[in-house]
Amino acid sequence: MSENDPACTATADCLPSAARGGPLSYALSRVARLHRIAAGRHLRELGLYPGQEFLMMALWDCGPVRQSALIQALGLDPSTVTKMLQRLEQCGHVRRRPDPADRRAVLVEATEEGEALRARVEAVWSRLEEDSLAGLDPAERDVLTRLLARLEENLCHEAGDGAGACPPPTDGA
Repeated sequence: MSENDPACTATADCLPSAARGGPLSYALSRVARLHRIAAGRHLRELGLYPGQEFLMMALWDCGPVRQSALIQALGLDPSTVTKMLQRLEQCGHVRRRPDPADRRAVLVEATEEGEALRARVEAVWSRLEEDSLAGLDPAERDVLTRLLARLEENLCHEAGDGAGACPPPTDGA
């Protein structure tokens, strides 16, 4: 992002009038948007669209999973997940097949090519992490991580768990 990029011109001193009651929410929304744009640029090099890496991460961690469980875990609309799966299947990263335990259900799994993508996605996320946290020392990074976890917890309570986007509680959180 350059200084002349319209996405990077707002400052804490110059908020839109409607955002003055929520300067942190405004900043968080902008940071999330810019993070997604940066992630998208890196992922494009791998032939992925933003969000597809989350689907692949779920498959890498869980192995073959029912499409319905994947939809629930990602907290996305079924049609969105179906479109993601179609694109990933066309690229050879995933395959869908009937579940042997219930032929009406569909199992989704990463292909060998999809498994090979994992190291490259991990590298993208590491690079994005370093770019995002440049200039912060380890203590600041720890504080930021804890504060964002608290914000996530607050927003999960506000949003409810119906979206499937809230992680399970962890000990000591």
